[in-house]
Amino acid sequence: MKYVRTAGHEMAVFARKNVVMMVAMAAALLTTLIVPVDAAYLGYFDLKTLTCLFCVLAVVCALKNINFFYMLARKIVECFRNTRMCILALVYITFIGSMLIANDMALLTFLPLGYFVLTSTHKEKHMAFTFIMQNIAANLGGMLTPFGNPQNLYLYTKFEIPNMEFMAIMLPPFVVSVLLITVCCLFIKPEPLQLPDEPIRLAPGRTALYLALFALSIAIVFRGIPYQLGLVIIPTVLLFVDRKALKMVDYPLLMTFVFFFIFSGNMARIPFVQEFFSFLLGKSTLLFSVLSCQLISNVPSAILLSQFTENYAELLMGVNIGGVGTLIASLASLITFREYTSHNPGKTGYYMGMFSAFNFGFLFVLTGLMAVL
Repeated sequence: MKYVRTAGHEMAVFARKNVVMMVAMAAALLTTLIVPVDAAYLGYFDLKTLTCLFCVLAVVCALKNINFFYMLARKIVECFRNTRMCILALVYITFIGSMLIANDMALLTFLPLGYFVLTSTHKEKHMAFTFIMQNIAANLGGMLTPFGNPQNLYLYTKFEIPNMEFMAIMLPPFVVSVLLITVCCLFIKPEPLQLPDEPIRLAPGRTALYLALFALSIAIVFRGIPYQLGLVIIPTVLLFVDRKALKMVDYPLLMTFVFFFIFSGNMARIPFVQEFFSFLLGKSTLLFSVLSCQLISNVPSAILLSQFTENYAELLMGVNIGGVGTLIASLASLITFREYTSHNPGKTGYYMGMFSAFNFGFLFVLTGLMAVL
């Protein structure tokens, strides 16, 4: 009986720590009542995304274990010396990173850096703001390149959009996003930052090895290397040199993505949903693609709505702008939420309030301006 109570308590604690995963699981299970499990379910899962996610998580954990991010955080503080400039640097790094390695990978890489900068300088009070700005930067920074966001790559391929036309479509919201993010960060007071003088050095061999594994993960994102190869090499190497990193991987986050793939795939197969979106797109592709993202996320929205419109310019713009807003508007936002709540389990409400205020503010301004232009 005691064992049952202990197991029940552990399950309750696990559920509280992984609320988003539990909600995603419930949503996925509910849709299976409408769309029974069949062979088509196998097509729901983006195995490359899951593989990249796992590989980057594992390598980031390994880099954490050798104090790589702590040392990088020290360099940022030494260069910029005050809170405002450090936060701006973190947000810009995430913004640029999302254009090169995709939004979710940029967050996986640079959120830990933000955490180390703020905790090592005792500025934890800015963590929610910094994480939210990094999240917005990742979602909006990736809009400029075909590989910056997963939905971009899908639409770029499906509609065979020319490179220059793609960038011309996305340049206006991109420029506005840069301005908005910069203005928000300028409200942070430029408080001086100091770090204790600690004799910490990186192990050259392991640092080089882990950076090589990280480069391998990036090569997978750019389709330079088959993702199956990375899935074999990275876990195998870490199994021998840092088994702890494999244990530290956020497996509930991976399962959250799995459940959302099931939910999104089933939603796209419900006739009523298809008819409903077809009708709405006839009214305004931009507006209703933005709204769709708020309900079923931007990647499934791009896949679903592309079946009912040839207006790829507004659709492309809408599913990128729509990445801000609700927590599920972009799966990348789940990464930020999980990272923040893992460090601040008692501040979920505070985070969600600030997250909603900034995200919906960006959503309304960008949607309004792009609708007028």
